Amino acid sequence: MNAAQQAMNLLLEKIDQSVIGQSHVARSIVIGLITNGHILLEGLPGTAKTRSVKALAGMMDARFGRVQFTPDLLPSDVTGTDMYQEDADGKPQLTFQPGPIFNNILLADEINRAPAKVQAALLEAMAEGTVTVGDSSRTLPEPFIVLATQNPIEQEGTYPLPEAQVDRFMLKVTVDYPEDDAELDIVRLVRAEEKSQGKMAAEQTSAEERIDPQLVLDARNQLADIHVSEVVERYIVNLVMATRHPERYPDSRLSEWIEVGSSPRASIALDKCARACAWLAGRDHVEPDDVRLMAKPVLGHRLNLGYSAAADGVTKNDVIQVLLDHVLIG
Repeated sequence: MNAAQQAMNLLLEKIDQSVIGQSHVARSIVIGLITNGHILLEGLPGTAKTRSVKALAGMMDARFGRVQFTPDLLPSDVTGTDMYQEDADGKPQLTFQPGPIFNNILLADEINRAPAKVQAALLEAMAEGTVTVGDSSRTLPEPFIVLATQNPIEQEGTYPLPEAQVDRFMLKVTVDYPEDDAELDIVRLVRAEEKSQGKMAAEQTSAEERIDPQLVLDARNQLADIHVSEVVERYIVNLVMATRHPERYPDSRLSEWIEVGSSPRASIALDKCARACAWLAGRDHVEPDDVRLMAKPVLGHRLNLGYSAAADGVTKNDVIQVLLDHVLIG
């Protein structure tokens, strides 16, 4: 493995150690980082969503910003604004004061607690890597990644993200409660942290041990060299097309369950994430299992299910599993 691969696998290992029982979360965060994609972490309170992001920031030699989304938040609280100041001669002037979005890693905590105009302030940054304030457009630092969290059971005082904005996230990762043994390890980990003054292992990483952001950019460049065969390409397209034309699979109930299928961003994201999986494994080519591994976090938030699915108690992950069972390779 080259330096970038070693660094990203080390990052994956360290996050996994800090967030016990959530290995899929650690993998998704690293894949989002190296594919230049943003991640939406959805889970119940106390499932280490914020902790996983802080573990990433602690391992990176990069700037970290956090925004706690609340109903009274303003767009300028995220992007920054022009401030009135006087220069040395006493002349008035406007000076731009950058907001927390001007960091390499941005934690948008409880993103669904802010109104639409604040959520929309992230759209340009996520899509274009720029922020426009007044007449000026400013470029965000590289690398730049948004990791947003939300609680799926909160209803009061929340503003659900519009479908168009959810589609901007490369991955949506469901963070579940840990199993019995993992819960026991969590209790022991927190007890050990209390002895070390309450610091996570990642936060104790010295500046010399932290990963250079240039290695992230190197990883992104190397993804272009990962080979994707035509068979795998067609498999990716067939999976996405199955969400738009479920009637092609009459021996399943997909046409009853799926109301709106995935956008072309799903195909692009599935291709990128599958190449990232192969790259992390040290392979120069994508295998079908790479595609299958990333299908749920890539496709899940890009599906709209109908009433039949709700009546049958079918979740989006259930639907994607049916897709994987029916869409053949080759």
